[in-house]
Amino acid sequence: MHVGAVARFEAEPLRGPSGGVDIDRIRSYVEISLHESPRFRQRLERMAVFDHPVWVDDPRFNLVYHVRHTALPPPGDERQLKRLAGRILSQKLDRGKALWEMWVVEGLEDDQFALIVKAHHAMVDGIAGVDLMGALLRLEPDAPRPEPHEWIPRPPPPDSRLVADEIWRRASLPLAAIRGAPGALRHPVETLENARETLAAVGEAIGGGLSGTTDTPLNPELGPYRRFDWTRTSIEEVSAIRKHLGGTLNDVVLTTVAGAVGRFLVRRGMHVDEDTRFRVMVPVSIRQRSEQGVPGNRVVNFLAKIPIHETDPVRRLEATRESLGELKGSRLVKGAEIIEELGDHTFTSLIVSFVQLGASQRAYNMVVTNVPGPPRPLYLLESRMTDIYPVVPLFRGQGLGIALFSYAGDLCWGLNACWDGVPDLHDLIEDLAESFAELRHAAERAADTQKSH
Repeated sequence: MHVGAVARFEAEPLRGPSGGVDIDRIRSYVEISLHESPRFRQRLERMAVFDHPVWVDDPRFNLVYHVRHTALPPPGDERQLKRLAGRILSQKLDRGKALWEMWVVEGLEDDQFALIVKAHHAMVDGIAGVDLMGALLRLEPDAPRPEPHEWIPRPPPPDSRLVADEIWRRASLPLAAIRGAPGALRHPVETLENARETLAAVGEAIGGGLSGTTDTPLNPELGPYRRFDWTRTSIEEVSAIRKHLGGTLNDVVLTTVAGAVGRFLVRRGMHVDEDTRFRVMVPVSIRQRSEQGVPGNRVVNFLAKIPIHETDPVRRLEATRESLGELKGSRLVKGAEIIEELGDHTFTSLIVSFVQLGASQRAYNMVVTNVPGPPRPLYLLESRMTDIYPVVPLFRGQGLGIALFSYAGDLCWGLNACWDGVPDLHDLIEDLAESFAELRHAAERAADTQKSH
């Protein structure tokens, strides 16, 4: 359940007296920045009676444990960095400590160093991860630094207090319903209609989890090891495709994925046609502006069927747009949000059961998530970040997950895969490039046709 990223930086501005990356300076800066992200100094503890997990300050928090320093044999090439990232992502986090690690990797070619960052998905979603980046990265190399703050861990509340608070919270739920009763009595028709809409929304969300998909080579039994790979596409080229063929950035991304997956599965020997049910889970942030900087997860999930059988890029884009358009007009977002809220206000086992149900029925074949990032370069102290590739976790029976991050004119694709089930991950990288090139060429032909008219 690791989310994170692999980012590369210019090494020269952070070179220390010994000639390597100044790790002490980076650690000091991270320590100051953690003041804006207190969750990163907390660990999980189980509440008595309810066995509910709660966050408490870690009194033994040690920054050196979390910010680690390593190197590749110079000059470390891109392939070596990808293998190292996969190995780090394969290692479980210690549940008795704060659930994150940051690896500073030097020895890279082109005078660069890398950060490999991973955190448990219980801590952050994609947007919250961007908020954390905002604490570390700045738009200017000489931007003002945060002031250092002394951190004193708060003692965890006694079990009796936690249990009492939880009992009161659960007991207050019926009281909240009673407080809303007068309004329901004054507007009975409207209240009944809202109730019907709510039940229908929940029904659609659960129904999507019960509808299975076609078994594919991308849905193996998960092994413990990971491969991580990446690629980049130009946002300017994505904009040209949208201009001449229509659609949103997500439409173009999922159309590219559909073409690549179709190629990949056919090469693996699978018969792919219009009856092949291949769905992607597309997390959508429901985080409000007022929730920026708040830790945790605020996402709901679309289950979108993508046309992996369609060989014509224009028809593939049209089919993808139609599929996503139907979802956006449905009750799925509301239903998924209600289920999340029920889990927050009742028992976490409800969400666990819902996720396990979706996994056992294989409601989707893979995750594709897109997180918006800044159009301008960012800096870690004085070092410019050259590129960044996000990590999405794998769920049971999901051998591949794709995460994208827009940064400084590029769309950066991070592919996380099960090493045992998808050892040929780099072939899929090439398939993505070919699928995107098809869309680009189709857009160029459409532009030429528009000019001739």
